[in-house]
Amino acid sequence: MDGSRVAAAALLTALVLGAASGDRGAVNADNLLVITAATEQTEGYERFLRTARYFNYTIQTLGLGEEWRGGDVARTVGGGQKVRWLKEEMAKYASRDDFVIMFVDSYDVLLAGGPVELLRKFVAFGSQVVFSAESFCWPEWSLAESYPPVSTGKRFLNSGGFIGFAPAIHRIVQLWKYKDDDDDQLFYTRIYLDPGLREKFGLALDHKSKIFQNLNGAIDEVVLKFERNRARVRNVAYDTLPVVIHGNGPTKLQLNYLGNYVPNAWTYETGCGGCDQGLLDLSGTPEEELPHVLVGVFIEQPTPFLPQFLQRLLDWEYPYSRLHLFIHNHEVFHEPHIQEAWEQLRGAFASVKVVGPEEELSQGEARDMAMDNCRQDPECGYYLSLDADVALTNPGTLRALIRQNRKIIAPMVSRPGKLWSNFWGALSPEGYYARAEDYVELVQGKRVGVWNVPYISQAYLVRGKTLRSELHDRSVFTLEDTDPDMAFCKNVRERGIFLHITNLEDFGRLLSTAGYNTSRLHPDFWQITENPLDWQEKYIHENYSRVLDGDVVEQPCPDVYWFPIFTEAACDELVGEVEHYGIWSGGRHEDARLAGGYENVPTDDIHMSQVGLERTWLRFLGEYIAPVTEKLYPGYYTKAQALLNFVVRYRPERQSALRPHHDSSTFTINIALNSKGKDYEGGGCRFLRYNCSVEAPRKGWTLMHPGRLTHFHEGLPTTRGTRYIMVSFVDP
Repeated sequence: MDGSRVAAAALLTALVLGAASGDRGAVNADNLLVITAATEQTEGYERFLRTARYFNYTIQTLGLGEEWRGGDVARTVGGGQKVRWLKEEMAKYASRDDFVIMFVDSYDVLLAGGPVELLRKFVAFGSQVVFSAESFCWPEWSLAESYPPVSTGKRFLNSGGFIGFAPAIHRIVQLWKYKDDDDDQLFYTRIYLDPGLREKFGLALDHKSKIFQNLNGAIDEVVLKFERNRARVRNVAYDTLPVVIHGNGPTKLQLNYLGNYVPNAWTYETGCGGCDQGLLDLSGTPEEELPHVLVGVFIEQPTPFLPQFLQRLLDWEYPYSRLHLFIHNHEVFHEPHIQEAWEQLRGAFASVKVVGPEEELSQGEARDMAMDNCRQDPECGYYLSLDADVALTNPGTLRALIRQNRKIIAPMVSRPGKLWSNFWGALSPEGYYARAEDYVELVQGKRVGVWNVPYISQAYLVRGKTLRSELHDRSVFTLEDTDPDMAFCKNVRERGIFLHITNLEDFGRLLSTAGYNTSRLHPDFWQITENPLDWQEKYIHENYSRVLDGDVVEQPCPDVYWFPIFTEAACDELVGEVEHYGIWSGGRHEDARLAGGYENVPTDDIHMSQVGLERTWLRFLGEYIAPVTEKLYPGYYTKAQALLNFVVRYRPERQSALRPHHDSSTFTINIALNSKGKDYEGGGCRFLRYNCSVEAPRKGWTLMHPGRLTHFHEGLPTTRGTRYIMVSFVDP
């Protein structure tokens, strides 16, 4: 090393040590400049600038607004245009012996440490220029044998990041005399491999990722080290903390994952990732100034609880004069549901368009059509895509998504108690699902924030301006042999647009559509196991929680309890199912024996086993009846087992009453399925030992009473119409 370089290195060392003692301004402002190249202000570029601002770097960007003529560097050689720009820029610093320049890419780069750390690590190399290193010899593998041997560490030069004294970098780039689409890495590689030039310019490679971490081929070496205030990338192979993280090659998605945490996007204390980056405040905005939103609803398969989904569309905390609705329904089964909700939807939304199954559109075509409606409307501020298997139970979801001010963002929803959600945290090399390190923590809400992910589906918001610029092509959901959501996400990623997911709030849940059998009269009733929360919302009485608190439980007779359990819909659908089956026992014992049990007094009934609802009913007993039983009969713990579960039908002309009897149960529930006065007259239950009767049963309410020994009872005569009750002999 000649005398001038030794002096410059010594001067810089002194400045760094001085900065470590408190003179940060001298180092940051006067002795270090980070130069990058970018023609567009993509989200990757903005992310790079955020990391630079966080660590207080001075940044100079080359090429903004210019046409890129450096080739398709993501797929092949190129990038020479960056060297030409740097050659022109370095003329300003040719004589600055004490000035340090770091050149890095921007779209796929994060800064993870500050200037003082960077300069200290650079000085420790004792070289004029340090290039990043990687495991692959690109773009000419034949040059691999020409590299000097390395005992440990990465052997090959990568031009995505290098740092050096300004005069040395100036002299290197003066050698560039090639075309813009020639390869920049090959240019620097040939200089490094020339022993004379390597010595002349004082070149070195960062073999152990002390400064530069290239992710290509090194993902297994990289882990996140969570510190008190931030997360830090650590290379566990060499026990180093790199300052520059470069997602080169096919590792940009892994860089996006690291970018969720570095720097300060996630803090150990608050557990909040990306919570405060450029929020859009809608509070106080007049209704007429809020953005127009087109809501695209997609019913692409038979979906349980669709009427409830359509009803939720009417409950949002957003002015409906600014909302427009597009519905694509692929299923004939759901046509009546849409027709039933049509008047309400048309009266609420500013406009409604329905595309039905008769149009025979594919999923991709329908999604392209809806999105293009927003793209073609200059007043469309946002496009919200919503699949029918998403239960958005948070009325403020739309405002919450707009507030995050992202080009594309999805509310995180998952199946209750499951890890199935509407996003993937990582992709496999083939572009399919891979489990991300923090996927479980995000789904379970142990880490909350706004996260950059490679795949979203089923519910997401897209900025209208983005559709009219980066996503201006009409067909983004249609790729050969690719499902629409994967095609959309791939198209978005290739345009450098980030896909975000937020779990800052509880937005709702995903429904399971597997096994949904539309051949049944009321298929939702079978969904107690697949979609328990939606089943409860539709079929369990709104006051059930108050029953558990003891607020709405009545005791009309000794040890006889009366409380609400079913909604009107549950009662009506259960009656509908048994009448649709239509084979009533007429009081014969055979039906009881088929059900696996025995009725002390035969009734005109249909058993749950006959209509295929036995498993559903036993789940209902365990989930909803057992907790009440254990509260009302302290010390008794039910197994919620029942062999006899049946609907009884009373009619004056067929079977109007039931003689006194005991039930073959520890306790019995008796649920009224229709309304006295409206549907029938008479009826009720009399407990003989106490001479106590319940003669005005309420629809959806159940009587619960002991079945043996003490509560000998009879069914009082039905004098008009038809009375239906649901009976279970529990714990026989």
